[in-house]
Amino acid sequence: MAVQIIRVGTTKDQLGESPCWDADAQALNWIDALSGTLWRLKPEAGEPEQHLLPAPVGSIAPCRGEAVVAALRNSFARYDFTTRNLEHLASIPVDHPKVRFNDGKCDPAGNFLAGTMHVDRPPGAPVAGGLYRLRADARVEHLADDIGFANGPCFSPDGRVLYLADSLERIIWAYDYDPDGPLRGKRIFAKTHAFDAGPDGATVDAQGCLWTVLTRAARLARFAPDGGLDRLIDLPMSYPTSICFGGPRLEDMYLTSISRSARLEGHKAQDGGLFRISGLPAPGRLPHHFGGGSVRSASAT
Repeated sequence: MAVQIIRVGTTKDQLGESPCWDADAQALNWIDALSGTLWRLKPEAGEPEQHLLPAPVGSIAPCRGEAVVAALRNSFARYDFTTRNLEHLASIPVDHPKVRFNDGKCDPAGNFLAGTMHVDRPPGAPVAGGLYRLRADARVEHLADDIGFANGPCFSPDGRVLYLADSLERIIWAYDYDPDGPLRGKRIFAKTHAFDAGPDGATVDAQGCLWTVLTRAARLARFAPDGGLDRLIDLPMSYPTSICFGGPRLEDMYLTSISRSARLEGHKAQDGGLFRISGLPAPGRLPHHFGGGSVRSASAT
């Protein structure tokens, strides 16, 4: 089957990000990171629901029930779609004008991992922030302090490998992962220098291959489990951002994009739109949900 890419609906985000499929509700959630808009689309409904979170929003992931967990500027929160209530969960001890949360994803154990972006960092200056893990009881662990622009966290099918990109370095790293322990065995999984673009949002399919968005190249790359490049797909928008698999059989991929962010501005009519990609070589995997439930407030340890 040939790859098909079609626009879904008419939404136009400044910085579309963090699409995530809620398998329980059969709904797609995504955000406009700059405006704080949280979208929720049940494909059979036609038009998405619109919700508002405090901007900027780094990323979201589904919770059990009608809710998402969100990484805000420097804190975590749970948003309930039914009540429209935002519950603070925890904060990190970083309050820097050039640092905020960026991409995030849940691990197989139900923890939410989110990394920060430290922009305009002088050469040689230490990274403020890094990668954090939020547990269901609202405890926060600082897993890494050497990732300056975190993107595309995702896991191997067995959950034993965490993939995490540093977009500024144009490297996707791999780590040995234990949901109850520290990261170990940091190593290079793939480099994207050849495409003159850093890796952005990412996901892993049912064959264990990693898909990543090459934002400045307007391409989608698939890497085999050994890190070898498997294929490239040209995309019809100026600046794609992030991806997830969705649909009843997880055979479709959803893709967000930029119309105008702090650094990039598209010039195509469809820029900022949501897109669906079909005809890919393998379906995705069931997304992981945040452990959820009522939790106490806490801060990073």
